[in-house]
Amino acid sequence: MQPSGAKDTQLRESNSQKVHPQPMEEAANQNPEAVEAMVSRIFTNISSLKSAYIQLQSAHTPYDPDKIQAADKLVISELKNLSELKHFYREHNPKPVCVSPQDSRLAVEIQEQQSLLKTYEVMVKKFQSEIQNKDSEILQLQQQIQEASQKRVKLEKNLKLRGLSAKESENAVDENGHFSMDLTPEFFRSAVESAYRAIHDFSKPLINMMKAAGWDLDAAANSVQPDIVYAKRAHKKYAFESHICQRMFSGFQNEFFSVKHDNLAVTTDSFYHQYLALREMDPLDVLGQSPDSLFGNFCRSKYLAVVHAKMEASFFGNLDQRNYVMAGGHPRTAFYQAFLKLAKSIWLLHRLAYSFDPPITVFQVKKGSPFSEVYMESVLQNFSVEENEEKPKVGLMVMPGFYIRGSVIQSQVYLTGVKVTE
Repeated sequence: MQPSGAKDTQLRESNSQKVHPQPMEEAANQNPEAVEAMVSRIFTNISSLKSAYIQLQSAHTPYDPDKIQAADKLVISELKNLSELKHFYREHNPKPVCVSPQDSRLAVEIQEQQSLLKTYEVMVKKFQSEIQNKDSEILQLQQQIQEASQKRVKLEKNLKLRGLSAKESENAVDENGHFSMDLTPEFFRSAVESAYRAIHDFSKPLINMMKAAGWDLDAAANSVQPDIVYAKRAHKKYAFESHICQRMFSGFQNEFFSVKHDNLAVTTDSFYHQYLALREMDPLDVLGQSPDSLFGNFCRSKYLAVVHAKMEASFFGNLDQRNYVMAGGHPRTAFYQAFLKLAKSIWLLHRLAYSFDPPITVFQVKKGSPFSEVYMESVLQNFSVEENEEKPKVGLMVMPGFYIRGSVIQSQVYLTGVKVTE
């Protein structure tokens, strides 16, 4: 048996081993491979951190915000990895239960936390500086937007005065604010399409008023365009459109549109300026300011040519409006204003045609001419040729064609000898 003193000593040593973990040196001796792997990972992480920091420094010269942000994230990621290694080590190598405030490991940890705190303070200041810079940039951009909006408002006013719509401002004005719209075949083609729509739009109220006045539309269509075989009765509307077109385009090949003038010297630039001046204005307002201008005389002569006296008398029961026009006036009736929209579109097309150098020329297609896909386009989209006909023939021309810079804008024609498949 051991003495009681020896037993107490052995018990205390056993209890001491249960309370206090093994020192680092003993743990290292027990598992040297794990410690070696841990140290290797720490050195690798430090190397990666050093590389990330070098990238962060290089991103400042020259200054590249995107690279700085990417390098900054990389530095933070490596610091995070290093912190995780530290916590992994401490979890597997806990500190002794009884430690004093002067313990070296605790002092190192406090110093590390203070260093991290300083790092975070630097980062916070950096982010605050970036926020201030962004706020300053936002204010500058807001001022630029406000200035650009003010310039746009002024520009739109100038465009409106010159006859251009706001949608065309990007193509019409160059960087210096000068008007530089290109006169292209496509631009003129759009004007031709607008004129054709205007003829179609005016024919509708004209036909409706003829119906209301008790006109025989079949006889009227045969009167203006005789001996035409229509595939459908509804196609007789093209006879009236053709009648309107022939009257409106009469004299188009003349630079003054066969309108009386006082030997005015007209240049290409003035044609274009007249086009711009009238484009966005109400024709009745223009005539109110200059009733005896070239445009005013044009509207007056074309109205008398398109609307026959018998037709007008049947519409209104008198010739008061016609007499008013013949006397030099421009009535504000709904019917005359509908006609002015048509007159404006044809006048604009003429002004634009003579703005080109050389001027655009118009050509017409005679009745009975063989259909040519080069010079003609059928107003009937779906048709087939009848068996007894070798080639479709032109029944009537609805809209003339144009020669422009070596190319052709096709005339619109109604064909006979075809079968409608629609």
